[in-house]
Amino acid sequence: MGDEKVKNEAMEIMGLFQVLPRLVVFDLDYTLWPFYCECRSKREMPSMYPHAKGILHALRDKGVDMAIASRSPTRDIAETFINKLGIKPLFVAQEIFSSWSHKTEHFKKIQQKTQVPYESMLFFDDEDRNIESVSKMGVTSILVNNGVTLGAFRQGLTQFSQGPTSSKRDKKK
Repeated sequence: MGDEKVKNEAMEIMGLFQVLPRLVVFDLDYTLWPFYCECRSKREMPSMYPHAKGILHALRDKGVDMAIASRSPTRDIAETFINKLGIKPLFVAQEIFSSWSHKTEHFKKIQQKTQVPYESMLFFDDEDRNIESVSKMGVTSILVNNGVTLGAFRQGLTQFSQGPTSSKRDKKK
């Protein structure tokens, strides 16, 4: 599925919801792209997961702000790849720092920069421990297995629309 087709489908998905997040935050490694930055070289041309770029462009076109929260010992490589992929202008905040930090530190800095309340944020990451810690802050958080997909995107918007208390438990209707 091409970027444009994914973007159109993501726009349709967003159209199903009355309320959208004010800020969508993405991890990088194994969320937007299928590798760890520290295992790659700046000289390489990175690639993203098949749905990632289309979803990013749909959010931009819908006027939803985006940010990056990533733990990486090789911030320089991550930033080089963001530039090479042409996605840097899409993000209002980029918090990429030490692999020893907690994602909660990234979110505190993102919140200070953007002034967006945690309850108005949606977060995608591939690590359960990050999902758990960030959810406790009030952020709707979605665990992805093979990168951000249209299915994960729909799940995130669904959980977000149900409010912050639904993030970790299944609502029966």
